[in-house]
Amino acid sequence: MNADQQTILLAEDDSNQVLLIRRALRKANLMQPLQVVSNGEAAISYLCGEGEYADRERYPLPILVLLDLKMPRKSGFEVLEWLKQQPELKRLPVIVLTTSKETTDVHKAYDLGVNSYLVKPVAFSDLTAMVKLLDAYWLNLNQQPLVYFS
Repeated sequence: MNADQQTILLAEDDSNQVLLIRRALRKANLMQPLQVVSNGEAAISYLCGEGEYADRERYPLPILVLLDLKMPRKSGFEVLEWLKQQPELKRLPVIVLTTSKETTDVHKAYDLGVNSYLVKPVAFSDLTAMVKLLDAYWLNLNQQPLVYFS
């Protein structure tokens, strides 16, 4: 799979966090396209290829989802629960990327089938280091499942 097929979907409602994550991706020299949605309903629409996201050339299925928990319309938990019930998408790797260190949030995310739970670091250098590790493991070492949505 080449880099232009390795789209990452970021579901994050805080525009400052989106900007920081974009900067960290650039600083880490990651060339994967990043698609951003700002609420849980948009994340589901993107993954279904519905509405404005119907054009799969422009909005390809991601190989990885970075999911914030505290979002409007539908929470990250609701998106995760929906996703894991979709036969075509349930194997799509999902990483929770959030500010919450609450044990109940961590347990709930894993109970719903998240692949990894990461707390957003405060320092930009730590965020860049985290992004490099995400790339090394999830995009290079990890064997990706075949994911499609008909």
